[in-house]
Amino acid sequence: MKKLIETIKNIFKIEELRKRILYTFGLIMIFRIGSFIVIPGINPNAISGLASSVANNGLMGLLDMFSGGAFGQASILALGIMPYISASIVVQLLGIVVPYFQRLQKEGESGRRKINQLTRYLTIGVLLIQGPAYLVSLPALGVPAAAFVFGNTFFFKVVGVIILLAGTMFTMWLGEKITDKGIGNGVSLIITVGIVARLPYALLAEFNARFSESVGGFVFFVIELAILAIIFAATIALVQAVRKVPVQYAKRIVGNKQYGGVRQYLPMKINAAGVMPIIFAQALMMLPILFGRWFPGFAATFGNMMGFGYNITFFLLVVAFTYFYTAITINTTQMADDMKKNGGFIPGIKPGKKTAEYLDNIMTRVTLPGSIFLGLIAILPSFAMMIGVNQQFASFFGGTSLLILVGVVLDTLQQIESHLLSRHYDGLMKTGRLKGRSGV
Repeated sequence: MKKLIETIKNIFKIEELRKRILYTFGLIMIFRIGSFIVIPGINPNAISGLASSVANNGLMGLLDMFSGGAFGQASILALGIMPYISASIVVQLLGIVVPYFQRLQKEGESGRRKINQLTRYLTIGVLLIQGPAYLVSLPALGVPAAAFVFGNTFFFKVVGVIILLAGTMFTMWLGEKITDKGIGNGVSLIITVGIVARLPYALLAEFNARFSESVGGFVFFVIELAILAIIFAATIALVQAVRKVPVQYAKRIVGNKQYGGVRQYLPMKINAAGVMPIIFAQALMMLPILFGRWFPGFAATFGNMMGFGYNITFFLLVVAFTYFYTAITINTTQMADDMKKNGGFIPGIKPGKKTAEYLDNIMTRVTLPGSIFLGLIAILPSFAMMIGVNQQFASFFGGTSLLILVGVVLDTLQQIESHLLSRHYDGLMKTGRLKGRSGV
């Protein structure tokens, strides 16, 4: 405890780090305040049933969690940062199949700025689809006609779409400012804050549910917390696990200095795909529900989160998408070419094509346990609900929320650790395995 207090003091001794942390907290506070401001023209006292309707809807419940409850409160920030995330995924996929985007990715900083500009334009296009869809779906989600102060007219929808568009663009601006002048990745932090904001309510709901039981409620609650801690530890191990491939660089003498001649390691992540396979699989699992009118039995099977058919299909989709997304994001041929240009080689492996094949074989092998573990994490919330955990709290036992939460927290701690060590202070963990520590 004394070491932790000393580390916190050291964090605030560094003026730049202190300013970055306070700046980040200030912008996050602005985002949280904005998430409670209801769209003009809607009576906030008449939409009490919207939050529960959204929470019980699979896809909309996920969006509500990412927006920190703003989606279920008809807030001006209801769509949050998700349209930008959707546009970023599309641009990333276009970078694999479209030569123009491939050229931009290789142009360095200028190419990155152009890609960011195109992503913003695409975000507006996504908003022009999601905004009207959200406003049209409000009556179906339980918002009564009396909640629309001036009526649910076409003019209201136009104004509402403009406000939602401005809210998302403002959220994007906050994320970029946090990245530039704050600590951590701004967009990821905003999503994480939205997830964490739901944790106290979910924990309190589970606490009340367990203590309303006549026998064993407290014991079950403690067991749930212990299981959640174990799951968090296992997820951290998955996020940080790498397969180190030894790389040897040839000696070069430039002037009076010698470069190379040392052995380094190429880290191949076990979970290189991150959270994307779960997002893709969840989007695909929502399709049968859209056709429920014509295939009611099919939709009922895949709409039951606690059913065997739903979970086995979801698990297999996550495993398949993990291999797919890893294959399109990890270019072993380019890695081998870059290694060859810099005079590097893997001991015992011929540079060039043989190196690319060797790296591809390693990625195929390490992705198997990673994909299986990722699939298990994806279906853990369903198992939690089977043993009686409420749906809100069960979402923290796995899925996208858990992976995003763990990944962003580790990344932010890594940046804080780097600032501390660069000023010759002890890091956050003296014997820890934060990658920022080894990187510095």
